[in-house]
Amino acid sequence: MGKIINTPAALGEATRTARKQLGLTQPQLALAAGVGVRFIVELEAGKPTLRLENILRVLHALGGTLAVDGLPDTLTSSEAT
Repeated sequence: MGKIINTPAALGEATRTARKQLGLTQPQLALAAGVGVRFIVELEAGKPTLRLENILRVLHALGGTLAVDGLPDTLTSSEAT
């Protein structure tokens, strides 16, 4: 089971820990994820207003994924109407 992330600060801490475990610098991770170094700094600092698209790029570059748990199952298109 993965780590439960429930705040922007917790996401930042998990990102920083993963980056360091992989031996990457912030500029190296930024390059691998296709984002700016400032984005990595802000993510690791727990900034709450970052673009989800870029967060996903960083997680992917670290070898991680985002999972959502506890929501109702996805409806089929016929059930949604």
